[in-house]
Amino acid sequence: MSLFGFIPSAYAQAAGAPAQPGITDMLQQFAPLIFIVAIFYFLLIRPQQQKTKQLKAQLSQLRRGDGVVTAGGIIGTVARVVGDDEVAVDIAEGVRVRVVRSTITGIMSKSEAPADNGKSVDKDDSDAKPARKRKEPAGGQGGPAA
Repeated sequence: MSLFGFIPSAYAQAAGAPAQPGITDMLQQFAPLIFIVAIFYFLLIRPQQQKTKQLKAQLSQLRRGDGVVTAGGIIGTVARVVGDDEVAVDIAEGVRVRVVRSTITGIMSKSEAPADNGKSVDKDDSDAKPARKRKEPAGGQGGPAA
């Protein structure tokens, strides 16, 4: 005996003519979906678009002396604007790399003209400790003692 023999065929049939769904029934079904899409738009999509627009505006105004962060996490200072889509960035003393402008993901500090009549005091240099001299080993050149 089959399993379907126990299920009466009356359950599978509709009682009477099917009711036509109205516009209000469809809106009630889609209201949660529309609500979720609206939340995603206002909490995720729109702020990201505004952030991208702001970064694009900052990149167009990029100039020498601005502190930047690249997509690879390299932090540096703009040394020279090479072209419309290239920038030379100093990442260490004597190390300059060329970076595509679109890989700059953040601008840390904007360069500003000194406000105190050209008298700028670098606080980092005044607090720095003097460098210690490295001790030479007794053998002279630093190789292993014979």
